[in-house]
Amino acid sequence: MTWELFFLGCFAFGFALSLLAFVGGSAHLHFHHDLHIGHGHLHGHHHAAGKFNFGTIAAFLTWFGGAGYILEKWGGVGLVVILMLAGLVGLAGAFLIFLFAAKVLAPADQPLDPADYRMEGVLGTVSSPVLPGGTGEMIFVQQGRRSAASIRSETGSAIEVGREVIVTRYEHGIAFVREWDELTA
Repeated sequence: MTWELFFLGCFAFGFALSLLAFVGGSAHLHFHHDLHIGHGHLHGHHHAAGKFNFGTIAAFLTWFGGAGYILEKWGGVGLVVILMLAGLVGLAGAFLIFLFAAKVLAPADQPLDPADYRMEGVLGTVSSPVLPGGTGEMIFVQQGRRSAASIRSETGSAIEVGREVIVTRYEHGIAFVREWDELTA
């Protein structure tokens, strides 16, 4: 194998990994792809000066392979110089991708707090009637997202469509509710 083919292979493999990461992210596919090397903190988060991930590795290979191929094909410099320059270009590309992820993508990430998703205390509107002792459905908004939940009356009584209810307890996927008017009366 020639060095030209080696660099071209690094470029192609890195580009394929980048494409896979992009398509996987667009289709909301999740890969376990963090390789932790060392420890680092960035603005209080566990990000990384010493953390390499799928995207930065793919960027390094793509930029390293592309620069190495160009330098080998048209550079007219020795192999040691080509490897050093291609390595620097690869690191620069990986660093740019890391900066983009850390400064543009990561700030939008927020840690999930289970308390934000508790059902107890949620106010909703009955969308499917609850018959005496039966199960119905309510629509509610939580964390800016409209959702539905199966409900039962806490007292076992009927609840009509359109009534506002509040969840008093949540068990096995069923929200037990009381009518809002009953609680505020």
